[in-house]
Amino acid sequence: MPATRCPWPTKPLDIAYHDTEWGVPHHDDRALFELITLEGAQAGLSWSTVLAKREHYRRAFDHFDVEKIARYDAAKVTALLADSGIARNRLKIAATIGNAKAFLAVQKEFGSFNHYLWRFAPDRHAIVNRRSTITDVPTRTAESDALSKDLLARGFKFVGTTIIYAFMQATGMVNDHLSTCACHARCAQLK
Repeated sequence: MPATRCPWPTKPLDIAYHDTEWGVPHHDDRALFELITLEGAQAGLSWSTVLAKREHYRRAFDHFDVEKIARYDAAKVTALLADSGIARNRLKIAATIGNAKAFLAVQKEFGSFNHYLWRFAPDRHAIVNRRSTITDVPTRTAESDALSKDLLARGFKFVGTTIIYAFMQATGMVNDHLSTCACHARCAQLK
């Protein structure tokens, strides 16, 4: 556990996520699909709420197996809408299924979603910011605008620029740990 950390994690799950995952570069397509799904699911909710439901999301969505999700039918959608362990929002569930199909198309075109995604980072490296206060952290950037626009053009849903900036932070494309946070330097060294 770091001696100092960013101020936003206050609950045990938030703290564990912040200390071990947030800002760490992700390159595994399954993990990337999980995070883009969870970030979209967060719309209108707190990240703490989504983290509390994360394990249930993994079970409900076949551990984010993109090929399985792309084949979900009406019966599966009905089951998901009845599942109190996830955000039972018809639009978010439909987006997850549609996003799985779009994700597969990106994998086919680029070889992996990872290869596609990291084209939106300068020189394919994480953006390492040195922010001193939480109010210095933006909700969007030119990079998140570009990635959001491209994802939307490819048929993805729930990928507005604010959601995508949070996704970029979650996947380590952006290191927005405050400069006073013990995780900042560790994440800055990762690729």
